[in-house]
Amino acid sequence: MLNHRRHRNTLSAVLLGLLAVPFCAQAEEAAAPAYTISANVGLFSQYIFRGISYTQENPAVQGGFDLAHSSGAYLGIWGTNVSDLALSNATGEIDVYGGFAKTIDDWTFDVGFLQFIFPGGKYDPSGESLNTLELNAAVTWKFIQLKYSYAVTDYFGFSKKAFGADSDGSDYIELNANYEFMPSWIANVHVGHQKVKNYDDYDFTDWKVGVTKNFEGGWQAAVAYVDTNADKNFYTICDTAGGVSTRCKDTGDSKWLIYVKRTF
Repeated sequence: MLNHRRHRNTLSAVLLGLLAVPFCAQAEEAAAPAYTISANVGLFSQYIFRGISYTQENPAVQGGFDLAHSSGAYLGIWGTNVSDLALSNATGEIDVYGGFAKTIDDWTFDVGFLQFIFPGGKYDPSGESLNTLELNAAVTWKFIQLKYSYAVTDYFGFSKKAFGADSDGSDYIELNANYEFMPSWIANVHVGHQKVKNYDDYDFTDWKVGVTKNFEGGWQAAVAYVDTNADKNFYTICDTAGGVSTRCKDTGDSKWLIYVKRTF
């Protein structure tokens, strides 16, 4: 009789333990926050967007905030200083973006929007704004991503009012690979092609090769070599104050990017 009771007690304990597992898992899932908020700030040797230096190869301070929902929806805001020569009259750049991302096994699918805002940014004498809205879609398999962006407004102020033709419908396609070849060390490879509708002289291809190192506490450092085949006749920017061209920079020329960033 004693052995029978012992077996019955043991069996009861095992059953209670098994029943407790799903309830514990549900409790952990219930405790997981639906929303997460993160912030980032970094010091960059220059601001490079699609291979073009928009700080005239001068340093940039950049940072932003991101809000993500467990469903895959996300929304963010990001900003940087820019050169008012490279981006006509602009005092900075503010990007507002959002979308929805879904991961299935090794695949991630992402659709979203990106609104470029350039305070003060406009072309003289037309007064045409540089503000641009793009829609984008991306698919990622493990460490390889293919992304397509489409401008639904005039692209960076290229418009009929400013230059004789509208540029909505401009697009950018890119292929990115970010491979962790050692723990916390990531190799970065990128190639992309920008097409500016009705302004073929401004079309170009850009590419980047670099390495990123992640540290504890949200710190990250990176170095990369960036280049484009952008026509220097159209991407060389000069300060023409006083009628004399000075401070000329080929913004699409080869360059190095170094940065340190922290995510909170």
